[in-house]
Amino acid sequence: MKHFQELGRIAERGKLDSVFFADTLAIGPRLEHNTQAIFEPVTLLSAIAVATEHVGLIATASTSYGDPYSLARKFTSLDHISGGRAGWNIVTSAGADEAANFGVDGIPAHSGRYERAAEFVDVALALWDSWEDDAVVLDPDTGLFADPAKVHTIDHDGPRFQVKGPLNSPRSAQGRPLLVQAGSSESGKEFAARHAEAVFTAQRTLAQGQEFYRDLKARVVKYGRNAGDLKVLPGIVPFIADTQEEAEALERSFTDLISPAYSLRQLSTMLGVDLTEHSLDAPLPPLPPLNEIQGNKSRYQLVKDLAEDGSLTVRQLIGLLGGGRGHRTFAGTPEQVADELQIWFEQGAADGFNIMPPYLPGGLDDFVDRVVPILQDRGLFRTEYTSTTLRGHYGLGEVGNRFAPGDALGGAVGEASA
Repeated sequence: MKHFQELGRIAERGKLDSVFFADTLAIGPRLEHNTQAIFEPVTLLSAIAVATEHVGLIATASTSYGDPYSLARKFTSLDHISGGRAGWNIVTSAGADEAANFGVDGIPAHSGRYERAAEFVDVALALWDSWEDDAVVLDPDTGLFADPAKVHTIDHDGPRFQVKGPLNSPRSAQGRPLLVQAGSSESGKEFAARHAEAVFTAQRTLAQGQEFYRDLKARVVKYGRNAGDLKVLPGIVPFIADTQEEAEALERSFTDLISPAYSLRQLSTMLGVDLTEHSLDAPLPPLPPLNEIQGNKSRYQLVKDLAEDGSLTVRQLIGLLGGGRGHRTFAGTPEQVADELQIWFEQGAADGFNIMPPYLPGGLDDFVDRVVPILQDRGLFRTEYTSTTLRGHYGLGEVGNRFAPGDALGGAVGEASA
Protein backbone atom coordinates (compact mmCIF):
# COMPACT_ATOMS: atom_id res chain seq x y z
CA MET A 1 0.00 0.00 0.00
CA LYS A 2 2.83 2.42 0.81
CA HIS A 3 4.15 1.89 -2.74
CA PHE A 4 0.89 3.08 -4.30
CA GLN A 5 0.54 6.01 -1.93
CA GLU A 6 4.07 7.08 -2.85
CA LEU A 7 3.12 6.98 -6.54
CA GLY A 8 0.27 9.38 -5.77
CA ARG A 9 2.65 11.70 -3.92
CA ILE A 10 5.13 11.68 -6.82
CA ALA A 11 2.38 12.51 -9.31
CA GLU A 12 1.22 15.33 -7.05
CA ARG A 13 4.77 16.65 -6.75
CA GLY A 14 4.74 16.99 -10.54
CA LYS A 15 1.34 18.78 -10.46
CA LEU A 16 -0.09 16.04 -12.68
CA ASP A 17 -3.84 16.04 -13.28
CA SER A 18 -4.53 12.53 -12.09
CA VAL A 19 -3.37 8.99 -11.47
CA PHE A 20 -5.19 6.21 -13.28
CA PHE A 21 -5.52 2.52 -12.44
CA ALA A 22 -6.70 -0.07 -14.94
CA ASP A 23 -8.57 -3.17 -13.81
CA THR A 24 -9.69 -6.58 -14.98
CA LEU A 25 -12.20 -8.97 -13.46
CA ALA A 26 -10.12 -12.14 -13.82
CA ILE A 27 -6.61 -13.19 -12.94
CA GLY A 28 -5.75 -14.70 -16.33
CA PRO A 29 -4.55 -18.18 -17.28
CA ARG A 30 -0.83 -17.79 -16.48
CA LEU A 31 -0.41 -16.78 -12.85
CA GLU A 32 3.40 -17.04 -12.90
CA HIS A 33 3.62 -14.04 -15.26
CA ASN A 34 0.41 -12.30 -14.25
CA THR A 35 0.37 -8.74 -12.92
CA GLN A 36 -3.40 -8.45 -12.57
CA ALA A 37 -3.60 -9.87 -9.05
CA ILE A 38 -3.94 -6.38 -7.62
CA PHE A 39 -6.25 -4.24 -5.52
CA GLU A 40 -9.74 -3.26 -6.58
CA PRO A 41 -9.02 0.29 -7.84
CA VAL A 42 -11.70 2.33 -6.05
CA THR A 43 -10.56 0.86 -2.73
CA LEU A 44 -6.92 1.46 -3.64
CA LEU A 45 -7.57 5.07 -4.66
CA SER A 46 -9.38 5.71 -1.39
CA ALA A 47 -6.10 4.89 0.37
CA ILE A 48 -4.20 7.17 -2.02
CA ALA A 49 -6.76 9.93 -1.41
CA VAL A 50 -5.81 10.24 2.25
CA ALA A 51 -2.11 10.46 1.33
CA THR A 52 -2.59 13.28 -1.22
CA GLU A 53 -4.42 16.60 -1.45
CA HIS A 54 -4.72 17.61 -5.10
CA VAL A 55 -4.05 14.89 -7.68
CA GLY A 56 -7.10 13.33 -9.36
CA LEU A 57 -7.98 9.67 -8.80
CA ILE A 58 -9.35 7.70 -11.77
CA ALA A 59 -10.51 4.10 -11.31
CA THR A 60 -11.51 1.65 -14.01
CA ALA A 61 -14.86 -0.10 -13.54
CA SER A 62 -16.75 -2.28 -15.98
CA THR A 63 -20.37 -1.87 -17.02
CA SER A 64 -20.62 -5.45 -18.27
CA TYR A 65 -21.25 -6.96 -14.84
CA GLY A 66 -22.62 -5.63 -11.58
CA ASP A 67 -25.18 -2.86 -11.26
CA PRO A 68 -25.18 0.93 -11.62
CA TYR A 69 -26.48 1.64 -8.11
CA SER A 70 -23.53 -0.05 -6.38
CA LEU A 71 -21.07 1.59 -8.74
CA ALA A 72 -22.58 5.07 -8.33
CA ARG A 73 -22.39 4.69 -4.56
CA LYS A 74 -18.72 3.59 -4.66
CA PHE A 75 -17.62 6.50 -6.81
CA THR A 76 -19.62 9.05 -4.84
CA SER A 77 -17.91 7.76 -1.70
CA LEU A 78 -14.49 8.17 -3.35
CA ASP A 79 -15.44 11.68 -4.48
CA HIS A 80 -16.44 12.62 -0.91
CA ILE A 81 -13.32 11.05 0.63
CA SER A 82 -11.04 12.87 -1.83
CA GLY A 83 -12.83 16.21 -1.83
CA GLY A 84 -13.98 16.03 -5.46
CA ARG A 85 -11.08 14.24 -7.15
CA ALA A 86 -12.74 11.03 -8.42
CA GLY A 87 -12.97 9.84 -12.01
CA TRP A 88 -14.55 6.74 -13.57
CA ASN A 89 -12.82 5.04 -16.52
CA ILE A 90 -15.79 3.33 -18.16
CA VAL A 91 -14.98 0.00 -19.81
CA THR A 92 -16.83 -2.99 -21.19
CA SER A 93 -15.33 -6.38 -20.32
CA ALA A 94 -14.18 -8.39 -23.34
CA GLY A 95 -12.56 -11.47 -21.78
CA ALA A 96 -14.03 -14.96 -21.62
CA ASP A 97 -12.28 -15.57 -18.29
CA GLU A 98 -13.98 -12.44 -16.90
CA ALA A 99 -17.37 -13.62 -18.17
CA ALA A 100 -16.88 -17.01 -16.51
CA ASN A 101 -16.48 -15.31 -13.12
CA PHE A 102 -20.01 -13.93 -13.47
CA GLY A 103 -21.72 -17.06 -14.76
CA VAL A 104 -21.66 -15.99 -18.41
CA ASP A 105 -20.67 -18.49 -21.11
CA GLY A 106 -18.36 -16.80 -23.62
CA ILE A 107 -17.79 -13.14 -24.42
CA PRO A 108 -20.91 -10.95 -24.67
CA ALA A 109 -21.42 -9.53 -28.18
CA HIS A 110 -19.54 -6.28 -28.83
CA SER A 111 -22.67 -4.27 -29.72
CA GLY A 112 -24.57 -5.65 -26.75
CA ARG A 113 -21.79 -4.62 -24.37
CA TYR A 114 -22.04 -1.00 -25.49
CA GLU A 115 -25.85 -0.99 -25.38
CA ARG A 116 -25.67 -2.18 -21.78
CA ALA A 117 -22.94 0.38 -21.05
CA ALA A 118 -25.08 3.26 -22.36
CA GLU A 119 -28.01 2.37 -20.10
CA PHE A 120 -25.66 1.69 -17.17
CA VAL A 121 -24.16 5.18 -17.48
CA ASP A 122 -27.58 6.81 -17.88
CA VAL A 123 -28.72 5.23 -14.61
CA ALA A 124 -25.53 6.22 -12.77
CA LEU A 125 -25.85 9.83 -13.97
CA ALA A 126 -29.45 9.99 -12.81
CA LEU A 127 -28.48 8.60 -9.40
CA TRP A 128 -25.72 11.20 -9.03
CA ASP A 129 -28.35 13.86 -9.78
CA SER A 130 -30.85 12.43 -7.30
CA TRP A 131 -29.53 14.74 -4.57
CA GLU A 132 -29.55 18.43 -5.41
CA ASP A 133 -26.47 20.44 -4.43
CA ASP A 134 -28.15 22.02 -1.40
CA ALA A 135 -30.27 19.06 -0.33
CA VAL A 136 -28.27 18.50 2.86
CA VAL A 137 -29.37 21.03 5.50
CA LEU A 138 -27.81 19.87 8.82
CA ASP A 139 -29.89 22.29 10.89
CA PRO A 140 -28.96 21.76 14.58
CA ASP A 141 -32.00 23.69 15.81
CA THR A 142 -34.61 21.60 14.01
CA GLY A 143 -32.61 18.40 13.66
CA LEU A 144 -33.26 18.47 9.90
CA PHE A 145 -30.67 16.46 7.97
CA ALA A 146 -31.90 16.98 4.41
CA ASP A 147 -34.71 18.69 2.52
CA PRO A 148 -36.93 15.85 1.18
CA ALA A 149 -38.07 18.07 -1.69
CA LYS A 150 -34.51 18.13 -3.00
CA VAL A 151 -33.90 14.37 -2.92
CA HIS A 152 -35.47 12.55 -5.87
CA THR A 153 -36.31 9.07 -7.07
CA ILE A 154 -35.17 8.37 -10.62
CA ASP A 155 -37.72 5.62 -11.43
CA HIS A 156 -35.62 4.14 -14.23
CA ASP A 157 -37.33 1.29 -16.08
CA GLY A 158 -35.14 0.13 -18.94
CA PRO A 159 -34.44 -3.07 -20.86
CA ARG A 160 -31.61 -4.08 -18.51
CA PHE A 161 -32.03 -2.12 -15.29
CA GLN A 162 -34.94 -1.12 -13.09
CA VAL A 163 -33.79 1.36 -10.44
CA LYS A 164 -35.98 3.50 -8.19
CA GLY A 165 -33.39 5.64 -6.38
CA PRO A 166 -32.43 7.97 -4.87
CA LEU A 167 -28.80 7.20 -4.14
CA ASN A 168 -28.16 6.82 -0.42
CA SER A 169 -25.20 9.21 -0.53
CA PRO A 170 -25.49 12.99 -1.00
CA ARG A 171 -24.09 14.83 -4.00
CA SER A 172 -20.31 15.24 -3.88
CA ALA A 173 -18.03 18.24 -4.27
CA GLN A 174 -17.77 18.08 -8.06
CA GLY A 175 -21.33 16.84 -8.60
CA ARG A 176 -20.25 13.48 -9.94
CA PRO A 177 -17.02 11.77 -11.02
CA LEU A 178 -15.24 12.77 -14.20
CA LEU A 179 -16.27 10.32 -16.96
CA VAL A 180 -13.40 8.70 -18.87
CA GLN A 181 -13.50 6.13 -21.67
CA ALA A 182 -10.79 4.07 -23.35
CA GLY A 183 -12.27 2.35 -26.43
CA SER A 184 -11.34 3.33 -29.99
CA SER A 185 -13.65 1.05 -32.00
CA GLU A 186 -16.57 2.61 -33.84
CA SER A 187 -18.88 1.73 -30.96
CA GLY A 188 -16.31 3.03 -28.49
CA LYS A 189 -15.89 6.36 -30.27
CA GLU A 190 -19.64 6.89 -30.50
CA PHE A 191 -19.98 6.05 -26.82
CA ALA A 192 -17.20 8.49 -25.92
CA ALA A 193 -18.70 11.27 -28.02
CA ARG A 194 -22.03 10.92 -26.20
CA HIS A 195 -20.86 10.28 -22.65
CA ALA A 196 -17.16 10.83 -21.93
CA GLU A 197 -15.21 13.88 -20.81
CA ALA A 198 -11.77 12.34 -21.39
CA VAL A 199 -10.57 9.52 -23.62
CA PHE A 200 -7.49 7.37 -23.14
CA THR A 201 -6.33 6.12 -26.55
CA ALA A 202 -3.44 4.25 -28.19
CA GLN A 203 -2.09 6.10 -31.25
CA ARG A 204 1.41 5.24 -32.44
CA THR A 205 2.10 8.03 -34.97
CA LEU A 206 1.38 11.74 -35.14
CA ALA A 207 -0.77 11.27 -38.25
CA GLN A 208 -2.85 8.57 -36.55
CA GLY A 209 -3.22 10.78 -33.49
CA GLN A 210 -4.38 13.75 -35.58
CA GLU A 211 -6.91 11.63 -37.47
CA PHE A 212 -8.33 10.17 -34.25
CA TYR A 213 -8.46 13.63 -32.63
CA ARG A 214 -10.35 15.21 -35.56
CA ASP A 215 -12.74 12.27 -35.81
CA LEU A 216 -13.62 12.23 -32.12
CA LYS A 217 -14.04 16.00 -31.82
CA ALA A 218 -16.41 15.98 -34.82
CA ARG A 219 -18.49 13.24 -33.20
CA VAL A 220 -18.70 15.25 -29.97
CA VAL A 221 -20.10 18.25 -31.87
CA LYS A 222 -22.56 15.95 -33.66
CA TYR A 223 -24.11 15.16 -30.27
CA GLY A 224 -24.62 18.84 -29.46
CA ARG A 225 -21.59 19.20 -27.20
CA ASN A 226 -18.64 21.56 -27.46
CA ALA A 227 -15.44 20.02 -28.85
CA GLY A 228 -13.60 21.14 -25.71
CA ASP A 229 -15.96 19.11 -23.51
CA LEU A 230 -13.95 15.98 -24.35
CA LYS A 231 -10.20 15.75 -23.73
CA VAL A 232 -8.16 13.35 -25.92
CA LEU A 233 -5.27 11.75 -24.02
CA PRO A 234 -3.06 9.34 -26.01
CA GLY A 235 -0.78 7.06 -24.04
CA ILE A 236 3.00 7.31 -24.21
CA VAL A 237 5.68 5.14 -22.58
CA PRO A 238 8.77 7.36 -22.09
CA PHE A 239 12.23 5.85 -21.66
CA ILE A 240 14.27 8.77 -20.30
CA ALA A 241 18.05 9.06 -20.02
CA ASP A 242 20.86 11.61 -20.39
CA THR A 243 21.44 10.73 -24.05
CA GLN A 244 19.30 9.19 -26.77
CA GLU A 245 21.68 6.23 -26.97
CA GLU A 246 21.30 5.56 -23.25
CA ALA A 247 17.51 5.87 -23.50
CA GLU A 248 17.40 3.40 -26.39
CA ALA A 249 19.62 1.01 -24.44
CA LEU A 250 17.23 1.32 -21.49
CA GLU A 251 14.30 0.45 -23.74
CA ARG A 252 16.16 -2.57 -25.16
CA SER A 253 16.95 -3.78 -21.65
CA PHE A 254 13.24 -3.92 -20.90
CA THR A 255 12.38 -5.52 -24.24
CA ASP A 256 14.95 -8.25 -23.55
CA LEU A 257 13.04 -9.19 -20.39
CA ILE A 258 9.90 -10.14 -22.34
CA SER A 259 8.98 -13.83 -22.10
CA PRO A 260 8.15 -15.04 -25.65
CA ALA A 261 5.92 -17.86 -24.40
CA TYR A 262 3.87 -15.54 -22.21
CA SER A 263 3.68 -12.88 -24.92
CA LEU A 264 2.47 -15.44 -27.47
CA ARG A 265 -0.39 -16.38 -25.17
CA GLN A 266 -1.29 -12.72 -24.67
CA LEU A 267 -1.16 -12.06 -28.40
CA SER A 268 -3.26 -15.17 -29.07
CA THR A 269 -5.94 -13.91 -26.69
CA MET A 270 -5.88 -10.43 -28.21
CA LEU A 271 -6.16 -11.64 -31.82
CA GLY A 272 -8.41 -14.66 -31.33
CA VAL A 273 -5.87 -16.92 -33.09
CA ASP A 274 -3.78 -19.62 -31.39
CA LEU A 275 -0.15 -18.60 -31.90
CA THR A 276 1.42 -20.77 -29.19
CA GLU A 277 2.91 -23.17 -31.77
CA HIS A 278 3.60 -20.49 -34.38
CA SER A 279 7.19 -19.62 -35.30
CA LEU A 280 8.42 -16.44 -33.65
CA ASP A 281 10.37 -15.54 -36.79
CA ALA A 282 7.46 -15.87 -39.21
CA PRO A 283 4.83 -13.24 -39.98
CA LEU A 284 1.39 -13.51 -38.43
CA PRO A 285 -0.93 -16.08 -40.00
CA PRO A 286 -4.10 -14.85 -41.75
CA LEU A 287 -6.35 -13.13 -39.23
CA PRO A 288 -10.16 -13.06 -39.07
CA PRO A 289 -11.95 -9.91 -40.30
CA LEU A 290 -12.75 -7.22 -37.76
CA ASN A 291 -16.50 -7.89 -37.84
CA GLU A 292 -15.90 -11.39 -36.43
CA ILE A 293 -14.07 -10.07 -33.37
CA GLN A 294 -16.19 -9.86 -30.21
CA GLY A 295 -13.30 -8.86 -27.93
CA ASN A 296 -11.38 -5.57 -27.96
CA LYS A 297 -11.87 -4.43 -31.56
CA SER A 298 -9.72 -1.30 -31.40
CA ARG A 299 -6.68 -3.08 -29.95
CA TYR A 300 -7.15 -5.95 -32.44
CA GLN A 301 -7.11 -3.50 -35.36
CA LEU A 302 -4.08 -1.66 -33.95
CA VAL A 303 -2.03 -4.87 -33.68
CA LYS A 304 -3.17 -6.13 -37.09
CA ASP A 305 -2.26 -2.84 -38.79
CA LEU A 306 1.08 -2.65 -36.99
CA ALA A 307 2.05 -6.14 -38.15
CA GLU A 308 0.91 -5.64 -41.75
CA ASP A 309 2.26 -2.11 -42.26
CA GLY A 310 5.69 -3.04 -40.97
CA SER A 311 5.81 -6.57 -42.40
CA LEU A 312 6.78 -7.68 -38.91
CA THR A 313 7.54 -11.14 -37.64
CA VAL A 314 5.78 -12.30 -34.51
CA ARG A 315 9.01 -11.77 -32.53
CA GLN A 316 9.30 -8.17 -33.77
CA LEU A 317 5.64 -7.53 -33.04
CA ILE A 318 6.01 -8.83 -29.48
CA GLY A 319 8.99 -6.54 -28.98
CA LEU A 320 7.04 -3.49 -30.13
CA LEU A 321 3.99 -4.34 -28.04
CA GLY A 322 5.81 -5.48 -24.92
CA GLY A 323 6.69 -2.11 -23.43
CA GLY A 324 3.62 -0.09 -24.33
CA ARG A 325 0.88 -2.69 -24.86
CA GLY A 326 0.08 -0.99 -28.17
CA HIS A 327 0.76 2.56 -26.97
CA ARG A 328 3.54 4.71 -28.39
CA THR A 329 6.94 4.15 -26.83
CA PHE A 330 9.57 6.89 -27.04
CA ALA A 331 13.21 6.77 -25.98
CA GLY A 332 15.11 10.02 -25.57
CA THR A 333 16.48 12.75 -23.37
CA PRO A 334 14.13 14.80 -21.17
CA GLU A 335 14.22 17.56 -23.81
CA GLN A 336 13.35 15.12 -26.60
CA VAL A 337 10.43 13.69 -24.62
CA ALA A 338 9.16 17.23 -23.95
CA ASP A 339 9.57 18.06 -27.66
CA GLU A 340 7.51 15.02 -28.62
CA LEU A 341 4.67 15.92 -26.25
CA GLN A 342 4.71 19.54 -27.45
CA ILE A 343 4.50 18.51 -31.11
CA TRP A 344 1.49 16.26 -30.52
CA PHE A 345 -0.22 18.93 -28.41
CA GLU A 346 0.40 21.86 -30.75
CA GLN A 347 -0.31 19.94 -33.97
CA GLY A 348 -3.79 18.73 -32.99
CA ALA A 349 -3.19 15.17 -31.85
CA ALA A 350 -3.70 15.52 -28.09
CA ASP A 351 -5.17 17.67 -25.33
CA GLY A 352 -2.88 15.95 -22.85
CA PHE A 353 -1.27 12.56 -22.31
CA ASN A 354 -1.64 9.36 -20.34
CA ILE A 355 1.95 8.96 -19.14
CA MET A 356 2.76 5.25 -18.72
CA PRO A 357 6.19 4.93 -17.05
CA PRO A 358 7.94 1.68 -18.03
CA TYR A 359 8.87 1.01 -14.40
CA LEU A 360 7.75 2.37 -11.04
CA PRO A 361 8.48 4.45 -9.12
CA GLY A 362 11.70 5.36 -10.96
CA GLY A 363 10.12 5.99 -14.36
CA LEU A 364 7.55 8.32 -12.81
CA ASP A 365 10.25 10.10 -10.82
CA ASP A 366 12.21 10.66 -14.04
CA PHE A 367 9.21 12.17 -15.82
CA VAL A 368 8.20 14.41 -12.91
CA ASP A 369 11.71 15.61 -12.06
CA ARG A 370 13.19 15.87 -15.55
CA VAL A 371 10.42 16.40 -18.14
CA VAL A 372 7.76 18.36 -16.24
CA PRO A 373 10.12 21.30 -15.43
CA ILE A 374 10.89 21.67 -19.16
CA LEU A 375 7.18 21.77 -20.00
CA GLN A 376 6.66 24.32 -17.23
CA ASP A 377 9.51 26.51 -18.52
CA ARG A 378 7.88 26.45 -21.97
CA GLY A 379 4.55 27.58 -20.53
CA LEU A 380 2.89 24.31 -21.49
CA PHE A 381 2.08 23.01 -18.01
CA ARG A 382 1.00 24.37 -14.65
CA THR A 383 3.48 25.22 -11.90
CA GLU A 384 0.82 25.02 -9.17
CA TYR A 385 -2.64 23.50 -8.87
CA THR A 386 -5.33 26.11 -9.49
CA SER A 387 -8.35 23.88 -8.82
CA THR A 388 -9.48 21.61 -6.01
CA THR A 389 -11.40 19.12 -8.20
CA LEU A 390 -10.47 16.70 -10.96
CA ARG A 391 -12.90 18.43 -13.32
CA GLY A 392 -11.06 21.67 -12.64
CA HIS A 393 -7.68 20.06 -13.36
CA TYR A 394 -9.02 19.00 -16.77
CA GLY A 395 -10.36 22.48 -17.49
CA LEU A 396 -13.99 21.35 -17.49
CA GLY A 397 -16.92 23.33 -16.17
CA GLU A 398 -19.34 22.43 -13.42
CA VAL A 399 -22.02 19.83 -14.07
CA GLY A 400 -25.66 20.67 -13.60
CA ASN A 401 -28.46 18.65 -12.07
CA ARG A 402 -31.50 17.53 -14.05
CA PHE A 403 -33.72 17.89 -10.97
CA ALA A 404 -32.66 21.43 -10.02
CA PRO A 405 -35.20 24.07 -11.11
CA GLY A 406 -33.98 26.07 -14.09
CA ASP A 407 -30.67 24.22 -14.32
CA ALA A 408 -29.86 24.23 -18.01
CA LEU A 409 -26.80 22.06 -17.46
CA GLY A 410 -28.72 19.21 -15.89
CA GLY A 411 -28.10 15.91 -17.66
CA ALA A 412 -26.08 17.54 -20.44
CA VAL A 413 -23.78 14.54 -20.66
CA GLY A 414 -25.06 11.01 -21.15
CA GLU A 415 -28.71 11.71 -21.88
CA ALA A 416 -28.81 9.46 -24.96
CA SER A 417 -30.60 6.20 -24.32
CA ALA A 418 -29.38 2.74 -25.19
